[in-house]
Amino acid sequence: MPFVNVKVIEGVFSAAQKQEIIQKVTDAMVDIEGETMRPVTWVVVEEVSSGDWGVGGHPLHTADVKAMAAQPVGR
Repeated sequence: MPFVNVKVIEGVFSAAQKQEIIQKVTDAMVDIEGETMRPVTWVVVEEVSSGDWGVGGHPLHTADVKAMAAQPVGR
């Protein structure tokens, strides 16, 4: 039975987006393992406090992630 833990920075994703993450990650696992795995595939979306996540030695905050998401693709 697969257990998938998705960590995101708090305040970046809405409740609807987190539900979409759960659905699409489950679908991806089912695509790999077969439909019989759907009822036993666990997906947890865990929010990490803003500033408690670091990349390259620098903390990331909710505002940082939202600013990155607002940039045009390819920049």
